[in-house]
Amino acid sequence: METMMNAPQPAATVTDGLGRVVNFRRLGPLDRLRVFEAAGAELSRNDRWLGVALLACSATAIDGVPYPFPNNKSAIEAMVQRLGDAGHQALVRALAPEPAADQAMAGN
Repeated sequence: METMMNAPQPAATVTDGLGRVVNFRRLGPLDRLRVFEAAGAELSRNDRWLGVALLACSATAIDGVPYPFPNNKSAIEAMVQRLGDAGHQALVRALAPEPAADQAMAGN
C-alpha cells in the first residue's frame, strides 16, 4: 500500500503562451513535504511564495528538456525563472481543479 501512496502521478503536457511544451504532474503529499523542506521553515509559511513554488515543482520538463525535482530554495527559484510568466500561467490553467459536475450543469 505504501508503494501506491508514493507512486508518482502520471505526467501530462500543456503548451504555454510562448509555444513551449511543459510536462508536469500533480504533486502528491510526499512531494509537497519535500517542497516544504526545500523551502525552509520561513518560506513554507508564506502562502504566496509556496503557491508559486508548488506550481514550479510540478513541472518535469520544458520542450523535452527534463528537470529534476527541486531540492532547495535556489533550485525552486531556478525553475520559477525557467517557466516565467507564460509557463506559470499555463500550469495554473492545467492544474486548476475541475468544476463539480452539478456546478457545470448549473452554469456556475
